[in-house]
Amino acid sequence: MGRTDRIIRVSLAVLFFALYYTDTITGVLGLVLLVLGIAFVTISLFSFCPFYPLLGVNTCRKAATGERTDEKR
Repeated sequence: MGRTDRIIRVSLAVLFFALYYTDTITGVLGLVLLVLGIAFVTISLFSFCPFYPLLGVNTCRKAATGERTDEKR
C-alpha cells in the first residue's frame, strides 16, 4: 500500500469520526461510517488492504530494480 493511499484513508477516517462525534451524521449511516473509518485506520496501520491482492492492485512505487520501495519496515 502506497503512502498516498494511506494518507487518503486516514484523512477519510478522521472526517468520518468528526462527522459522527459532532452528530452531523447519525443513525445507521453514522455507524456505518464509523466502522468504515475504523477499518481505514486499521488497514493503514498494517499497510495492507485485503482486497488489493484479489483485485491485482498495487499502489506502491517500484524502484528501477523492480523491488517495492514503500514496504513497511
